[in-house]
Amino acid sequence: MTHQPTPQGDLQSVPALLARNVARFGDRPAYREKEYGIWQSWTWAQAAEEVRALALGLMAQGLKPGDHMAIIGRNRPHHYWGMIAAQMCGAVPVPLYQDAVAAEMAYVLDHCGARFVLCGDQEQVDKVLEVEQTTGAGARIVYTDGRGLRKYDHANMVSLADLQAQGRAEAGSLGPRLDAIIAGLDYDSTCVMLYTSGTTGKPKGVVLSNRNIIETARNTAEFDRLTEVEEIVAYLPMAWVGDFIFSMGQAMWSGFTVNCPEGAHTMMTDMREIGPTYFFAPPRVFEGQLTSVMIRMEDASRLKRWLFRRGMAVANRAGPALLDGKTVSLGDRIAYALGKIFVFGPLKNSLGLSRVRVGYTAGEAIGPEIFDFYRSLGINLKQLYGQTEASVLITQQPDGQVRSDTVGVPSPGVEVRIGENGEVYYRSPGTFVEYYKNADSTASTKDAEGWVATGDAGFFEEGTGHLRIIDRAKDVGRMADGSMFAPKYVENKLKFYPNILEAVVIGNGRDFCTAMINIDLTAVGNWAERNNIAYGSYQELAGHPQVYETIRAHVEAVNASVAQDPMLSGCQVHRFLVLHKELDPDDGEMTRTRKVRRAVITEKYHDLVTALYDGSSSRHTRTEVTYEDGRKGAISATLRIEDACVFGDAARQKAAAE
Repeated sequence: MTHQPTPQGDLQSVPALLARNVARFGDRPAYREKEYGIWQSWTWAQAAEEVRALALGLMAQGLKPGDHMAIIGRNRPHHYWGMIAAQMCGAVPVPLYQDAVAAEMAYVLDHCGARFVLCGDQEQVDKVLEVEQTTGAGARIVYTDGRGLRKYDHANMVSLADLQAQGRAEAGSLGPRLDAIIAGLDYDSTCVMLYTSGTTGKPKGVVLSNRNIIETARNTAEFDRLTEVEEIVAYLPMAWVGDFIFSMGQAMWSGFTVNCPEGAHTMMTDMREIGPTYFFAPPRVFEGQLTSVMIRMEDASRLKRWLFRRGMAVANRAGPALLDGKTVSLGDRIAYALGKIFVFGPLKNSLGLSRVRVGYTAGEAIGPEIFDFYRSLGINLKQLYGQTEASVLITQQPDGQVRSDTVGVPSPGVEVRIGENGEVYYRSPGTFVEYYKNADSTASTKDAEGWVATGDAGFFEEGTGHLRIIDRAKDVGRMADGSMFAPKYVENKLKFYPNILEAVVIGNGRDFCTAMINIDLTAVGNWAERNNIAYGSYQELAGHPQVYETIRAHVEAVNASVAQDPMLSGCQVHRFLVLHKELDPDDGEMTRTRKVRRAVITEKYHDLVTALYDGSSSRHTRTEVTYEDGRKGAISATLRIEDACVFGDAARQKAAAE
């Protein structure tokens, strides 16, 4: 068994860390939230009072130790407070994805047996009520925003403000019992339960203890020298472990400020106003920002486009080296300094990244070109590798050792080894306790010595000790000729292009690779407007001949790049099509964290996969879709299938086959 870390004094729970932060940073801002265009702020002392009132109110309403309380809504201080308040009561907080449909929520609410549900607004309340009508469950609903709920039956429903008022009123009688529960919390008490994305099946409830969260937060905060002066923006789903470790674990350990934007539509403005010093985003966020930059450059004047191209040429040459403290020629230093004034500085400011001291990306592999773009601007963007079962962090990149093709070295306190089949295993203080109500899955994932199978294939580089992740172990395969098949490697290169939103590469066990591609409607739509090309729908634009030619150019550029890697050159895309609809979590094609469900896609689009391999130049297909209001429908289209040039050995093999 692994050595269990010794608790840091009395800091054995998140409520204990909150009390320490009040004593140490009482007057410093702990939380900010923008609402109606105005920033509101709470100090650590004020936040602690709000949390205690909420905990007392929940206790008065019947929340008991061992109960589960679901939290569904956007990132708001009140929702983070709800998670801490539930812990104070000895209960287990269970955040859910706010964009989940009622059917998805029904599974989680039923599985964890939630007795209370903290809902952000009317939309979430409606989904919970729909679930209750279906399942017959009757959780007590607490809502944050009461707009639209005045005429609802409040027999089993209460506003968060009224709940807190009740808690304050009953503080005298309930306070001693609450204090006794808080005092009884220790390192082995459950801190949170987070559900996996369910890429391969039903989501699993990952039970994480105070030990898991606090030790991981402490070790990684020290790794990057995080202090109370950091500012972060909490905008990622609260149900995602990444948000929990940054906005709850590290925030509580370091005492820094958590800023909640008003919404997705104000995110960029709010980022610029806050100027985070510590920033985390999955690759899709960085991809989206880069797409936005490229679109704006296309619309810019000729002089601005020239300045951007010249500036980025210098940035690519000198930016990463300067960031890592390496030697750079005097000429490049001067050119880069001028670029900061005229290009990089304004660009970083427009992205809200001017003050970032440490930035991370994770969740899935990021395209090397995208990663290098941000580092060339002087943004200290690094990669980490992790998963929910590890309390996120397994490996991190130390400053000065940052590269696009590795995920760094084991995080402090983490052990990593590679199995005989190439699978990555780890054990650490952050290793999860169990899968809730799923002893078989727990045993198959975590062995008696605490080693966890990640499901990812990778290897350690000789000399550097850095870990390289190839792909999901289950996705890595072999082509018919025995060469390696690693679809994510190619997909990430394709997604570097702003016109490509998503790509699914197929080829395991086959003679060659093919791809199904989603265009980015924003980027391609902007191109269509500039060129006076009319279109009436996503489907019409996706099938436009000029769009196909553009995508072909991107595919062939990626093929030329992939051909340079001897190990993966067989993964070049020989044929492709542009899908007539976006892959959508509501249609089961992706998880809520935007991970592709390959098995679902290959089954759902079996006719298109067949056409990619049987030499067809087109194929008519009919696809079921889910509309925003939950109704089902179908769309039909005839899709073109195009060939793409391949290079090196793949080109010779293709010529021989023909």
